[in-house]
Amino acid sequence: MAAKIKKGDKVILLTGRDKGKRGEVVEVNPREERVLVRGVNMVSRHQRQTPQQQGGIIRKEAPVHISNVALADPKDGKKTTRVGFKILKDGRKVRVALRSGEQIDG
Repeated sequence: MAAKIKKGDKVILLTGRDKGKRGEVVEVNPREERVLVRGVNMVSRHQRQTPQQQGGIIRKEAPVHISNVALADPKDGKKTTRVGFKILKDGRKVRVALRSGEQIDG
C-alpha cells in the first residue's frame, strides 16, 4: 500500500495536548504506524554525559500515532485534507489532496 503521509509533508495534529499545532514530518515509521513531527509532542529526557555530548535534561520530539495527524491542504495550508491517489497520463501514481484536488509534492 502506498504511504499517505511521507517525510517532508506539512501536517496538523488532530488530538492530544498539541492539538492544532502544525509541523513538518521528519521521520515515518510504517511498521509502528508512527510519525515524528518537528516541534510537536516535545518530551524531556535525562541524558547521561558522554565524551561527545553534554549531560542534563534535553527536550526532543516524541513520535505521534499516524492517525492523530492530518495532511495540511497544499493550496492554503490552513485546513486538513484527506489523501487520494491519481494515475497521470505518463503512468506515474501521485498523491492528491481530496479537498482542493491539488497534487501533493513528493
